[in-house]
Amino acid sequence: MVTKQLKGLPEDADLRRADSLAREIFSDVANKWAFLIIEALGERTLRFSELRTEVEGISHKMLTQNLRMLERYGLAERKVYPTVPPRVEYTLTEPGRALRATVDGMCGWTHQYLGHIEDARRHFDG
Repeated sequence: MVTKQLKGLPEDADLRRADSLAREIFSDVANKWAFLIIEALGERTLRFSELRTEVEGISHKMLTQNLRMLERYGLAERKVYPTVPPRVEYTLTEPGRALRATVDGMCGWTHQYLGHIEDARRHFDG
């Protein structure tokens, strides 16, 4: 099946196309750990250990992978200070802060509808 392209939208930006760059970015960025890291960074700069404390339950490996992915997409910056041991800090870039507005919206939606979702789950699960 051929997916219709949105009018005026380049193929790489069409989320419906399996081979689009937009879908690849969406797939990578729209995960719970990335969202939680973006939320934790907010308008602050944090060290790796501070991020790990802020994002409860994330493993060292998952935090590293997600930070690298966010850095690769230009959503977070990593700054290394030449100290022993090296001090590494992370901060959101301008596109990362723009994405944070969407993440904040998702968090707000979750808080607003948490009771409704809990009721629906109880009803569905019997």
